[in-house]
Amino acid sequence: MSKNAPDFGPRSTEGVRLFLAGDVMLGRGIDQVLPYPSDPRIYELALSSAKGYVKLAEKANGSILKPVSFSYVWGDALDELDRARPDARIVNLETSITKSDRYASKGINYRMSPSNAPCLLAAGIDCCTLANNHALDWGTAGLVETLKTLANAGVRGVGAGHNAVHASAPVFLGAASGGRIIVFSFGTETSGIPSEWAAGENNPGVNLLPDLSDRTIGRIAKQVSTVKRPGDVVLASLHWGPNWGYEISRSERRFAHGLIDMAGFDVVLGHSSHHPKGIEVYERKLILYGCGDFINDYEGIGGYEEFRSDLVLMYLPMLSPSTGDLLQLKMIPFQIRRFRLNRASVQDAAWLRGTLDRESARLGPRVEMTENNTLSLVFT
Repeated sequence: MSKNAPDFGPRSTEGVRLFLAGDVMLGRGIDQVLPYPSDPRIYELALSSAKGYVKLAEKANGSILKPVSFSYVWGDALDELDRARPDARIVNLETSITKSDRYASKGINYRMSPSNAPCLLAAGIDCCTLANNHALDWGTAGLVETLKTLANAGVRGVGAGHNAVHASAPVFLGAASGGRIIVFSFGTETSGIPSEWAAGENNPGVNLLPDLSDRTIGRIAKQVSTVKRPGDVVLASLHWGPNWGYEISRSERRFAHGLIDMAGFDVVLGHSSHHPKGIEVYERKLILYGCGDFINDYEGIGGYEEFRSDLVLMYLPMLSPSTGDLLQLKMIPFQIRRFRLNRASVQDAAWLRGTLDRESARLGPRVEMTENNTLSLVFT
């Protein structure tokens, strides 16, 4: 667990328990309501101030008493984390943590103040995957400062680095079982990562995959083979695909299967879509093709309402400590309101269950709703 993080008590040894989430965006409007906001200037066609996103959220769902605490945005998720006591807490951080003013000309740029980094510690985040399309929103200087800020906070960053070797290196987290949780982070251009953001021999960048070919899997497999040992759980974080839509391409499914068959991964954690996508259990291994967002400042923005991007999921898989096989997957539904995670209503949880069940059934599993509006994956 990150240094200075809350003490959530002892962890279970009956299995490796993880907290996984998709995109966590703590910049722009959210950064503005935290204790130490950045300069609110942004460079978008629609708005010139990040405060505009605060106003949109307040117009949609009511006022936000500013400044909020560092724990505010996590809301009801903190109680669920306290109950779950996961061995590791892993999210995809879609925000540069920097004071840099040199922004990439790409239309949307996310930034939070380094002084607001304790927001990650409030939820005890252990690892932030960074191979995504916002890691260099504020240039290489912004990326370097992000890496430094995470390191100073005791949060492990993976998938971006000072050079290609650093960017492709995994991170190692501990488990109560005595084994290790090894996290790799990869990105693809299909998620909007510019090709020039790829880390080079001497330049900072992200761990960008050239394609989804067997050759790429083979290269990854060699890297995994050098670090994986008995009792380890190995996770592949993948930032891929468009923001909207439930389709999972043949190439994506084939690549995910290859990461398990050829490279020895136990979990494939996909993200980029703003909403959850279908779930597969392949050879007893968990594949989340798209986790959906977990935290964002999109309240009050019109368009794509049919996907209900205000509804998000906390994924709590338990894995066998000896094989990495999936033993169970619980999912906790939340609704984002006023930049805060609130336990979803029965109706909203049922909507999520129906949507996930429909999309996952095409891949094999089913989804049930159990006590306290919790969702559970049913698989064989």
